[in-house]
Amino acid sequence: MKIPKLCLLTGAFLLIAVTGSAGALASPALVKEKQCHTCHRFASGPAEKEQSAPDLFFAGDKFQKKWLENFLQHPETIRLTGHTRDPGFLKGTPHTGLHPVLNPEEARQMTDYLMSLKTLKESPPLNLPALSKGKRVRVKILFERDYSCIACHQSYNLTRQPRGGVSGPSLIDAGNRLRPEWVYQWLKNPKAFVEQGRMPLYHFDEETLKRLTQYIMFHKKDDPGK
Repeated sequence: MKIPKLCLLTGAFLLIAVTGSAGALASPALVKEKQCHTCHRFASGPAEKEQSAPDLFFAGDKFQKKWLENFLQHPETIRLTGHTRDPGFLKGTPHTGLHPVLNPEEARQMTDYLMSLKTLKESPPLNLPALSKGKRVRVKILFERDYSCIACHQSYNLTRQPRGGVSGPSLIDAGNRLRPEWVYQWLKNPKAFVEQGRMPLYHFDEETLKRLTQYIMFHKKDDPGK
């Protein structure tokens, strides 16, 4: 039986409406083609083998879309010593190396797919104002001295030069890379995302959670005026 072309087009548009975009339809195949699953987990639960790169099953909660699409075309090193599950972690010889480069169309498709992967419940945007210079200095003390975040993460010193540890992901461009809602939830309970991760579980009060989120979101490479 010959199916009218109009029906085929209608079905395609309905499928796109459900998944979000045409790019999202192609991306699972692109994930397999690029062998992304050999390094990343795309679903929670036990993995078939030990992955050596960050989990992506909450990528839509974590990343800003503009940054993600640009990163896939122009990768940069975020974890200087590799991911904690990388066999070369802390040895200076991470096995994964630099992320593969995608062309613009591949990056668009992959970004659409990754942004559809979420675990957090929908909630209002966390609209936090930028910290004043005085408040930022006080939160910097919390970040560096009280909670020793600087021991694992790169941050900015007073002259906006990178300083800090390299065993965790760099925060130098976190304000462009991460969504504030995810930063807030991660600080509140990192085990909800990575059960066996190395991030300490602090018991921050509400004000400290918001102040640290604001401080992390201040870190932007393209904002030298701050």
